[in-house]
Amino acid sequence: MSNTILLCTVGGSHQPILTAIQELAPAFVLFFASGRDRATGTGGSIDTITGNGQPVEVRRGGQIVERLPNIPTQAGLSAEHFDVAEVPTDDLDQAVGVMTAALAKLRQRFTDALFVADYTGGTKTMTAALVMAALEIDDVQLQLTTGARADLVRVHDGSQAGLAVSAEGIRLRRAMQPLMAGWQHFAYGAAAAGLSQLPRPRDPDLRAELQIAHDLSQAFDAWDRFDHAAASAQLERYRPRLGKEAGAVVGPLYTALKHLTAEPDSPQRTPARLWDLWLNAQRRAAQGRFDDAVARGYRLLEWTAQWLLSTKGIDTSDLRAEQIPAGLRISEGTDGKRQAGLHHAWTLAAHHLGGDVQAFMAAQHSAMLDHLQKRNYSILAHGDRPIAQADWVAFSDWLQKALIPVLIAQADRVGLKRLGPQLSQQPMWRT
Repeated sequence: MSNTILLCTVGGSHQPILTAIQELAPAFVLFFASGRDRATGTGGSIDTITGNGQPVEVRRGGQIVERLPNIPTQAGLSAEHFDVAEVPTDDLDQAVGVMTAALAKLRQRFTDALFVADYTGGTKTMTAALVMAALEIDDVQLQLTTGARADLVRVHDGSQAGLAVSAEGIRLRRAMQPLMAGWQHFAYGAAAAGLSQLPRPRDPDLRAELQIAHDLSQAFDAWDRFDHAAASAQLERYRPRLGKEAGAVVGPLYTALKHLTAEPDSPQRTPARLWDLWLNAQRRAAQGRFDDAVARGYRLLEWTAQWLLSTKGIDTSDLRAEQIPAGLRISEGTDGKRQAGLHHAWTLAAHHLGGDVQAFMAAQHSAMLDHLQKRNYSILAHGDRPIAQADWVAFSDWLQKALIPVLIAQADRVGLKRLGPQLSQQPMWRT
């Protein structure tokens, strides 16, 4: 006798069940059968398992042509080698509950056995319930007993044989689905960590699907942590496939990474990183991490002024006296250097660049100070107050309307004509 546990649904035909038992020679059989109908009192399939005498009826053309002993007797199963669980015929939820509980109990009893679920018999609800319950456990194999058919009603007795049914793809995608759903909230790191724990499928196509899901989750996690070089290296491996299946989606991502990982002296590198920081702030806000989002917005505001001044050869960490206009007082620090903070940096940028930068500072000076004051009260600045969603919404709206147009215009002037897209919230290889 093998180390196999057979689970099978019981319907009106006994022959498929006998075939499964004969082929598998299981150490134990658990029958799932229907009980007596509460409305009509008609006996259920459980009678063919526990009934005395000859409860199994063989019918042809609607007529009973033979009566046989119950199925365990015909299969030569002694009482200690089988059990029966009564399930409702048409209540899917309850049927799944009964089967899942029975499976868990058997798992504790037969820890090292191979479980095979044959869903040939029983009502459609019972069949669906056994498949659903079996799919909850990775190492339960599915089987269907079938054979030659002369019509659409039934197979010929004696022609039946067990057909192994692959559920590997179903199990894998069910396990992947909640992890990949994390992409909708930019939770790439959690997705990558979860996917790395899933067993590798035997099927090469499924294995490839799991691999690309993991690797792209890892790539976008690196991107989300500003590790653009790692993201580029990971995504580059999949350029042939992604370019073929979703070029319109991922093409702008590759272009963005090209600018983000350019040499330090590339004029497009810093504006590309400023834009990437803005997208990153939006991702933090989408996750409800408003303090992080505001901190990134503050850095964006400061860094933009620093970049604009750098295009004129001005370093805000080491200003020369002739770079400071009359009326703006910036004293030397203990290291003998003159340094400009955010507000002074924008004052300098307005003076040296003029145009839309000067217009921005003239129009937005008061609003900038107001938003900076709110930020200074936050935990990630100098205070102890968490940033509320309303604070972020007000700050981001101001950035979007006032600062971003200046950034886009200045980026265009240095040759960055197309800004990068937001990171994907859907698996691109399925679009």
